[in-house]
Amino acid sequence: MSRRRTVADQDIIAAALRAIARVGPSDLTLAEVAREIGLAPATLLQRFGSKRGLLLAVAKASGGGVAECFAQVRAANPSPLAAIFASFDEMTRFCNTPESMAHSLAFLQIDLMDPDFHRIALESARATQDGYRTLVEDAIAARELIPCDAARVARTLQAASSGSMLGWAIVREGSLRDWIRHDIETLLGPLRRSRLARKSVTRRGGPKRPESPPCESSRRRSPRTRCSYRSFRWRLRS
Repeated sequence: MSRRRTVADQDIIAAALRAIARVGPSDLTLAEVAREIGLAPATLLQRFGSKRGLLLAVAKASGGGVAECFAQVRAANPSPLAAIFASFDEMTRFCNTPESMAHSLAFLQIDLMDPDFHRIALESARATQDGYRTLVEDAIAARELIPCDAARVARTLQAASSGSMLGWAIVREGSLRDWIRHDIETLLGPLRRSRLARKSVTRRGGPKRPESPPCESSRRRSPRTRCSYRSFRWRLRS
């Protein structure tokens, strides 16, 4: 009879993510993760086979929760536009220092060089873009955004968020959350419907839609969505 596992794989992967944030994937060792989770290194070796096996498990878990987290963000925010900003708030929770961002870039190197990691990275990137596309489509339907090419806007949101985070890591002014919100507000500003236009739709008998927060004062934090460690763990690939 096999011995029952006392520590779930997801807890080990969460510990590995914390260790990666501290030391990066290159300097990561099974011993480092074992200390983080309170297990023997031999247990991790038996469970994942090697350091590479553990990193692959981390990559799969990180990409696997993207759709789930987008669904949670949408459920927690009645306004689709607010949900877009909430998704970026979630992203910054998992990579909010220059050091952790540098370690994410080190993981990106693995994604680009190793075919197994690249396949997972590609799936994650596509899932992320699909998530933004759905939110943009919802915002158009809610008359928060003007009609536009949702797929192109989603791709631009994905690219802009990664570039914004890198820009903050270099300049280091203010909080990352405020920095990326400012950039996304600048991107979406020309696509936003005016309040007057939204009110006129309501007066004509259409359903009243929740208004999104104004660009200049979106300081209130979005409701916590309880996304797991897997979701929105930022890398340039996502």
